[in-house]
Amino acid sequence: MKKLGILLLFLFIVAAVASVLWRKNRAIQPSLVITHVTLIDGTDSPPRPDSTVVIKNQEIAAIGSSSSMDIPRHSRVIDASGKFLIPGLCDMHVHLTGAGEPGGSREFILPLLVANGITTVRDMGAEVQKLMQLRKEIDAEKRLGPQMFFTGPYLDGDPPAYQPSIVVRNPVEAREAVHSLKAQGVDFIKVQSRLGREAYFAIAEECRKESIRFVGHVPDSVSAAEASNAGQTSVEHLTGVLLAVSSDEEELRRQQLAPEPPGRTPEKGLARSRAWQRRLLDTYSPEKEAELESKFVENHTWQVPTFPILVHFGFMTPRTDLAEDPRMVYVPRRLREIWEQGRKERMEHRTEADFNLLEEIVQRSLEIVGRMKSAGVGILAGTDIAAPNVFPGSSLHEDLVYLTRAGLTPREALAAATSEAARFLGRSAEQGTIEPGKRADLVLLDANPLEDIQNTQKIYAVVLRGKLLTREVLDSLLESARKSAANN
Repeated sequence: MKKLGILLLFLFIVAAVASVLWRKNRAIQPSLVITHVTLIDGTDSPPRPDSTVVIKNQEIAAIGSSSSMDIPRHSRVIDASGKFLIPGLCDMHVHLTGAGEPGGSREFILPLLVANGITTVRDMGAEVQKLMQLRKEIDAEKRLGPQMFFTGPYLDGDPPAYQPSIVVRNPVEAREAVHSLKAQGVDFIKVQSRLGREAYFAIAEECRKESIRFVGHVPDSVSAAEASNAGQTSVEHLTGVLLAVSSDEEELRRQQLAPEPPGRTPEKGLARSRAWQRRLLDTYSPEKEAELESKFVENHTWQVPTFPILVHFGFMTPRTDLAEDPRMVYVPRRLREIWEQGRKERMEHRTEADFNLLEEIVQRSLEIVGRMKSAGVGILAGTDIAAPNVFPGSSLHEDLVYLTRAGLTPREALAAATSEAARFLGRSAEQGTIEPGKRADLVLLDANPLEDIQNTQKIYAVVLRGKLLTREVLDSLLESARKSAANN
């Protein structure tokens, strides 16, 4: 017994010494220090020139004036004179596995996201296990990638519009689907356009019981006002919004839900759609828009317009042809073929009048988003990658430009991808702004984004979880995506 006691004491001493050495080693882990930078911290504070930011153990450890800050020993110091530091960007509507697995996300999407300064994403539709595996690889640092939040499969009617979907035809199936997805660990429930009214409101009720938020499309059978009252937390692509601000909303919804007439041809279908869209625009009601905006504010219903998908696919015109876009070199060949086939089909039988109408819809949507922001509606940046004609990473910067065209200031547009995104995700204490104690997800720019939002595209370096990714590293990510695209 005496020998056993001595052995246990020895093991205890060894463990204690190892623990002290581990903590000491962790304490002297080299810091990353960015000096002489103009700090745009994502709060309401004005830019802070000649700042120093100390990063340690994946967090922001200290911030201060470069003239007075002490730089920790053994630090890696980056002189950022003439540069601008912003929080890492968030794309609030992506489909990480939408380009085919296992290579689609890992070789095509993730490198482009990181190279474009996107450090957080909200995936809006994929199989849970694929997303869990991807998150595990990123968290274990087996590959570079953004922080992930996700919904899992869509909840949709029968037949569903997209896959992967869980078909929900009645309240019983609605409750089962919500319960199952929450048990699998999703962050949100995603609703789709073909849900029936009973199923939709049952999903809303079950989400309240399960304390999980639901997001997505406003179904065709439900009004945007009803969706807001039901507790839908975010509306994607402005679904239902243009209809909700029409003085002829109920009749237009009845027409939208009516079955296709016998003898339908592509030409007749386009003519019907053209007449419906024309009526939609001509019956715009400022009073109904004001009422809807008040309801969104009251119910905290956020909007994710996703202008890249609306412009480049939903409302495609000859002037949005991306065939010669230099970013096409990053798109796998098989995807390019799918994109081009889809483009041909959507352009077929359309006239100049159709294209003018589509551009009018885009302009009306921009104007409404601007007024929503002025009214206090929460606006988030998102793209809908990897949908056709929407490029991972760079399309988020496009969305920021569209948000400024809608009337948001560059600061407000930037917030839609940083501090506002963190607020929506319930992560304001951890990220979204550059403050001590928060995640060290940052983007170092060559020019001031508050002067021109397009300057978010002038990326000098990215800090991901405290790790510096220089321009050389970012270019290597782009090159790896290019090579993969050429072979796939």
